[in-house]
Amino acid sequence: MIKTVIFDMDGVIIDTEPVHHHAFFTQFGELNIPVSEEEYATFLGKSTRNVFQHLKQKYQLTQEIDDLLKRKREIFNARFDTDADLDLLPGVRALIEDLHAHGMQLVLASSASKGTIARVFNRFGLAPYFTHLVSGEDFAESKPNPAIFLHAAEVSGTPVGECIVIEDSSNGVAAAKAAGIYCVGYASEHSAGQDLRQADLVIRDFAELSAERIRALTDAA
Repeated sequence: MIKTVIFDMDGVIIDTEPVHHHAFFTQFGELNIPVSEEEYATFLGKSTRNVFQHLKQKYQLTQEIDDLLKRKREIFNARFDTDADLDLLPGVRALIEDLHAHGMQLVLASSASKGTIARVFNRFGLAPYFTHLVSGEDFAESKPNPAIFLHAAEVSGTPVGECIVIEDSSNGVAAAKAAGIYCVGYASEHSAGQDLRQADLVIRDFAELSAERIRALTDAA
């Protein structure tokens, strides 16, 4: 029986991707590096630190990684704090409330920084529903490495066979499957171009999920 649901954040709980896109490409312009949209798509699901480690090596950047991270967060935070239209994705709050009401433990495992996670959770009042918030900035390697999901299961005190992951990126789905965890792929307009074929189930609307259905799906798996 499933006891713990592990959520990704960007593209699953909230669509901050346009804010990240703005921050990254503003910074790419400042750094004068020719990152294409196709290359950028491969970064989805990875931590910002890992992205800049890759870019520093590829483009021989002279800036320190921590300075690159600081600048990206400055741009991101300025846009996040002034974007009045930013909201949770449709149906996700109802799903979170349903899972919580049915006694399922909820854990966040996001490649986002702790600061970004805190901004989202404070703005939308999500903290009461989640027992643990796991940030990708604490791991040497990003998704598709399974470390973040293995750690999320560990801190929840739940065997991986009693967990489920909800992800929207190909890197995230690959990480969940590498961790041996049942994975629901969320295919929305925000995950266009992401390969979710490894997921055990693909949904297009959070109305397709509930505590009852998750238990039924995994009991039958």
